[in-house]
Amino acid sequence: MKILLTTLNSKYIHSNLAIKYLYMSALENRRFIDMREFTINNDEDYVYTEIIRGGYNVVCFSCYIWNMTKTIYLAENIKKARPDIKILLGGPEVSYDSIEFLRKHKSIDFIIVGEGEEVFKQFCEMTLTNGKAYEKINGLIYRSNGKIYVNPPADVQHFETVPFPYSALLPADDRIVYYESVRGCPFNCSYCLSSIEKHVRPLPLERVKRELNFFLLRRVRQVKFIDRTFNYDIQRCNEIIKYLMENDNGLTNFHFEICAELINDEFIELLKSARKGLFQVEIGIQSLNPLTLEAVRRPKNTERLLHNIRRIIAVETVHTHVDLIAGLPFEDYISFVHSFNGVYALGADQFQLGFLKLLKGTELRAKKEMYEYVFRDVAPYEVIANRFISADGIARLKMVENILDLYYNRKGFDRSLRYAIENFTETAFDFYEEFAYFFYLKGYQNRSHKKEDLYRIFFEFATWKDRSLPGAADEVKKLLILDMSDTLNPDAIKKFDRKGWAIL
Repeated sequence: MKILLTTLNSKYIHSNLAIKYLYMSALENRRFIDMREFTINNDEDYVYTEIIRGGYNVVCFSCYIWNMTKTIYLAENIKKARPDIKILLGGPEVSYDSIEFLRKHKSIDFIIVGEGEEVFKQFCEMTLTNGKAYEKINGLIYRSNGKIYVNPPADVQHFETVPFPYSALLPADDRIVYYESVRGCPFNCSYCLSSIEKHVRPLPLERVKRELNFFLLRRVRQVKFIDRTFNYDIQRCNEIIKYLMENDNGLTNFHFEICAELINDEFIELLKSARKGLFQVEIGIQSLNPLTLEAVRRPKNTERLLHNIRRIIAVETVHTHVDLIAGLPFEDYISFVHSFNGVYALGADQFQLGFLKLLKGTELRAKKEMYEYVFRDVAPYEVIANRFISADGIARLKMVENILDLYYNRKGFDRSLRYAIENFTETAFDFYEEFAYFFYLKGYQNRSHKKEDLYRIFFEFATWKDRSLPGAADEVKKLLILDMSDTLNPDAIKKFDRKGWAIL
C-alpha cells in the first residue's frame, strides 16, 4: 500500500506547509507515505506520469484557489488511467461545498473538511489496515458504492499537539520556508477565510522560540510566517522579534503580516535596532473608504493606521509591503483612486494592487446578490464587476496594476517616477493611469520586456508628454540614466548605449 501526499504550488520557490503537517501527523506510517511537491507551471504530462509511475494506491492533493482547476484535471486523468486509485482532496478550496463538489466530480473519493492532521492520521491507519470503516472518522466526506457519506465535523485541533513540520523534513535551501505560530485571527474581515474561525490558537512561546532557532541554525534564507495577524498580541509579537534579533545569524529573513493599528513604541524601537534585511512587514490596508471598511468589518481608524505605517516605513532597516483590494463594497472607481493615492504617498517598498476574490465560505460571497457581484465561476473567483464599479473600471485598474508592478515594485525608476508624478499629472494615480493608456495603446502589454526596455518605454512616454511639457523628455532622460546607473550593471549599461533609446 502506497500513499502520496502532493500539491501544485504556484511557483517553485514556494513550498506547501499543509502536506508537511499531514506527513508529520502520520509519521508512524511514513514508510507507506511519499511526499512530492509540483507547481502549476510544470508540464501536466510530467506530473501525471510521475504520479502514475509511482504505483500509488491513494493520491492526496492539497487544494487552493491557484491550483484547483489543474488539480481536478489531473485527478480525472489519473482516475481514467487507474480506476483503482483512490483520490483524496483537502484544503480550503474543498472544505465549504464538499457534498456538491463530490456530486460534480466523480473521480474524487474522499474530502477532508477543515484542518486535517488528526483526520489524515486516522485515514491512513484505516486505509493501511484495510479497516475501511471510514464512517468512524470525523471530518471526512467520502464516496462508497455510488453514495456520498457525510461524517460529523472534526473537533477543533489543539494546535499545540500538532508536530513541528520540519522535525523530520528538512527545509529546502532554495525555497521559502513557511511557518505558523498561531492559528485563527482576532478579526472578522468578511472577504477572508480566517474570519470563519473565531478563536486564536497560539503555540506556546517557548516552543515558537525553539522552532525558530531551528531555522536560524539551519541558516535558511527566508522564513515566512503564515499567521494571519502576527501582532494580535503585541507583547508576544515583541518577544518573538526580540528573540530573533538576539539570535540573528546575519542571513535569515523573517516575513510577517501585521495589523498596523496594534503596534506600540516598543515595536518601533525594536525594528530600529534590527539588522537591515532581518524583517519584512506586510500590512493589508485594503481601502481608505470608511463605508468600505465598515462593510467588510475592517478597523476604520485610517488616521492611526496611516500614521503607524509611516512610522514603520521610516525605519529603513525593514522592508515594507502594503496592499489594496479593488472590488470591495462601496469602493467605486473614484473612491479607489483616493485610496490608491493615499497608500502610494506612504512610500512603501512594495505596493500590491490586488483584486477581490469571492472565496468559498466567506461572508462576502454569501452576500454576492446584495452587492450585485459578477465574478468568475472557477478558482480563483476573481471579481469582474459589482454595483459600485463596472467591468470596464476593473479592467482599467488592471492596466494600472501592470504599470505599478513594472515600474514601482520592480524598482530602479525612483528619480524618474518622482519627477513624472510631480510634473506630468496632478496625482500618482493619474500618472500611472495615463502611462498605462500609453503603454497599452502602443501594444507593449503583448510581450514581456527586459529591464532595459522599460527605460526606453518610459523615455518614449516622456517624449509623448513633451508636446505639452517642453523639456520633459530631456529631463526624464537624465533621470533615467541616473536610475539605470543605480540598477543595471556596467556591462548592461554599455549594451544599452550601443542599442540606443529606440524600441526595436
